[in-house]
Amino acid sequence: MEKNWYVVHTYSGYENKVKTNLEKRVESMGMQDKIFRVVVPEEEELEVKNEKKKVVKRKVFPGYVLVEMVMTDDSWYVVRNTPGVTGFVGSSGGGSKPTPLLPEEINTILKRMGMEEKRADVDFEIGETVTVKEGPFANFAGKIVEMDRDKGRAKVMVNMFGRDTPVELVFEQIDKI
Repeated sequence: MEKNWYVVHTYSGYENKVKTNLEKRVESMGMQDKIFRVVVPEEEELEVKNEKKKVVKRKVFPGYVLVEMVMTDDSWYVVRNTPGVTGFVGSSGGGSKPTPLLPEEINTILKRMGMEEKRADVDFEIGETVTVKEGPFANFAGKIVEMDRDKGRAKVMVNMFGRDTPVELVFEQIDKI
């Protein structure tokens, strides 16, 4: 049996609680060989309030949690009966098994979170000037000051309002000038 990613519907606002509850259940019920990762899709967003900037995590799909698992009657039961879970997405009633996400769907979601499975090798270097392709800083130019190749992220100093501001971006958001 192969492992796939499934989408689980939760009560809104309970995503992190469901993640914690499910991880505890996996451990207490010895399901580590069937249920692997539980992810609440979030992305970082720059929020400006009262002229103060801070990075906040925002849920990409409020009310949903992703679960990487091998679908069996037992694993389905453990997830389905976790407090806060209202059901699997993509299962039509009558006891049919839910539909897993396609590999390109989960890769897109994980990439957005900076967690993608396969990392393409990039040829950016610290000190290099790049331009931002997308996101709130699109069309800004900046200099790479830090890189995390494992996570596919770069810290770029972008000149905003006359001062350099560090911005963390995924490699896909920047281009060489």
